[in-house]
Amino acid sequence: MLNGFTLWHYTTADLHTQVRVSGYFNAAGHMLRVGDMLLANTDTDGTPAAGLLVVASNTAGIVDLSDLTPVGASDTD
Repeated sequence: MLNGFTLWHYTTADLHTQVRVSGYFNAAGHMLRVGDMLLANTDTDGTPAAGLLVVASNTAGIVDLSDLTPVGASDTD
């Protein structure tokens, strides 16, 4: 039985709006499969955002991710 997806972790100073753009992960295209999930910590040197991105497509090495689904986005205290 094969694993349905791989869960990756990625940390960067880049904004989450940059990370999710088609082509950002092309260098890792040989490792990423459609449905893989990335737990991302973005904008680590500014206003950090954490969340989940999913590999939406990987065609001919062009990788595109879903929009970031925030995790732990609010702290009301």
